[in-house]
Amino acid sequence: MLLMLIAFAAAFGLLIGSFLNVVAYRLPNGTSVVTGRSECPNCHHQIRAYDNVPVFSWLLLRGHCRDCSAPISARYPLVEAVTAILWALVAAVAENTADAVLGIVLVTALVPVTLIDLEHRRIPNAITLPAAVIALVAGAAIDPGGELARLGAAAGAALFLFVPAALSPKGMGLGDVKLAGVMGLCLGPAVAVALLVALVAGSLFGVVLAMRSGVREARKTQIPFGPYLAFGGVVAIAVGQPLIDSYLHTF
Repeated sequence: MLLMLIAFAAAFGLLIGSFLNVVAYRLPNGTSVVTGRSECPNCHHQIRAYDNVPVFSWLLLRGHCRDCSAPISARYPLVEAVTAILWALVAAVAENTADAVLGIVLVTALVPVTLIDLEHRRIPNAITLPAAVIALVAGAAIDPGGELARLGAAAGAALFLFVPAALSPKGMGLGDVKLAGVMGLCLGPAVAVALLVALVAGSLFGVVLAMRSGVREARKTQIPFGPYLAFGGVVAIAVGQPLIDSYLHTF
């Protein structure tokens, strides 16, 4: 039964991943993500339905447009595959319905957030706000007893990042603060693991960058923090609560 659930989640994740490609491409450009057919950015021919099957169409077309033979970035099937893997991960590790639903909400938001922050250095409210609303409503409906803990985790996570954002706006943006709040609404207390992993991963990257380019150049380099938060969120989904339980049981 679990294997069937994981397979179903992966299949549906592929479809959602295709939509998230649209979100990541159109949202920063101010284009609607719900209207208008997808088209080749080179020849502007609309993509046929049978050429829009996640991952498989890209492989069959060998990464090129059917009409003009322009190359199609491998980013598109990669995003679809990663989304499928994340959905399957949530299905595999979720202990209850609330964990499954909130985990799906979170990973679905993290994929376009990562892409947009890497490319445009910002995290749109158009992603974090709907994710927060959905997490609030879903959490209250499915697991009302745990809602207070999740609200506390969201407030704590957001406040934790708000302080450095207020002190150094160039180093940390309010988009990161809002994303941390969304993560708290979805992960509950396990958001502490996500923040720790994000900070460690970001620090390690900074050390590597300083070793390669020098400390002065490293300080000038703007490093988006959203992808590290996303990585921390995935780690927290996979092992966050077990780590917290293990830590608490040592006392």
